[in-house]
Amino acid sequence: MELSVAVAQPSIAAGSVAANVDVHAALIAESGARLVVFPELSLTGYELLASPVDIASAVMEPLTSICAATGSVALVGAPVESNGHHYIATVRVDFTGPSVAYRKTHVHGSEHARFSPGPGPRAIDVDGWRIGLGICRDTGVDEHITDTAQLGVDLYACGVVHHDWELAEQRRRARKIAAACRAPVAMASFAGPTGGGFLATAGHSAIWSAESTLIAEAGNEPSQIARAVLKRKPVRELALPPTLDS
Repeated sequence: MELSVAVAQPSIAAGSVAANVDVHAALIAESGARLVVFPELSLTGYELLASPVDIASAVMEPLTSICAATGSVALVGAPVESNGHHYIATVRVDFTGPSVAYRKTHVHGSEHARFSPGPGPRAIDVDGWRIGLGICRDTGVDEHITDTAQLGVDLYACGVVHHDWELAEQRRRARKIAAACRAPVAMASFAGPTGGGFLATAGHSAIWSAESTLIAEAGNEPSQIARAVLKRKPVRELALPPTLDS
């Protein structure tokens, strides 16, 4: 079974969720992919003091509409609020509308002053593919990757924000995750400036094979997309994922 996947690098307007939604919608339309993955906090930029996005509000309608028109599923990054707690979240958008798919487990640094940690690893379903989710710091935590691998995922999708000088680490993490999960990795990384002191980000959003081989990669500029058509291994070829080494 095949799944077309894209990782996208939106050009973000700080403080304007509506404008950013429109940018996301345009990239979804351009991608032509069933699954489109965006970076961490992509709807606001890495602005830790940004207000939570009300994903039930009309501001999200352009995303629902484009996903309905194209048949895409988008994984976008946003701050959200639930039961009085703020989370860094991955929001799934499809023809039915937006829903919170995952909350960042390993908040760190200045994030602690604003955000609560999520409940832990999770996989979602897209066309029968089990897709494990992660957000930035999660991708560097062995426990998170091991626990996600044990969910039996067919693909690991994540949104990250890295400085330009962290590109080698970004690529190292993607290869390590692919090896641990024995599954492809779709890693969407911010390009261009964003909040939180990220004046020059890494970009180079990429899709990696289950064998940790680079399949497709964007450059370091905003508005770029990398795409690939992935094939899921038959069940008889799947084996239990290994435990990450230290």
